[in-house]
Amino acid sequence: MNDAQIRAYDLIQNYYTTFNQGDREGMLALLAEDVVHDINQGEKEVGQNAFRRFLQHMDACYVEEVRDLVVFASSCGTRAAAEFFISGQYLATDQGLPPAHGQKYYLRVGAFFELREGRIARVTNYYNLQDWLRQVGANG
Repeated sequence: MNDAQIRAYDLIQNYYTTFNQGDREGMLALLAEDVVHDINQGEKEVGQNAFRRFLQHMDACYVEEVRDLVVFASSCGTRAAAEFFISGQYLATDQGLPPAHGQKYYLRVGAFFELREGRIARVTNYYNLQDWLRQVGANG
């Protein structure tokens, strides 16, 4: 790997390390002020404040841990991707979703990033919502 790839790789590794540590301010410090967040099955949000609100909402409804993380980085260091499993528990009912009662889930997730000036400028996450719904008992 070249220096740009190593910096990109390290940035994404750090992002998920802070996630697993519950260090939300540490995560936010890795983001550009105008970060674009493409939410799985949702809207696009812009800015660190919107991302902070998203994290607060997620922490109120779910507890999650990233496992088996694999990070990829482009040779120019401006794009990166990650594949991992999210191990979670559904703690509080999220709007428009089935009732929560502590259901556990384990999902494969893909994430895509744009990087600018040593920070994350875009985060796009994807997971299979139908698989999550099956795991929390919404379809049966």
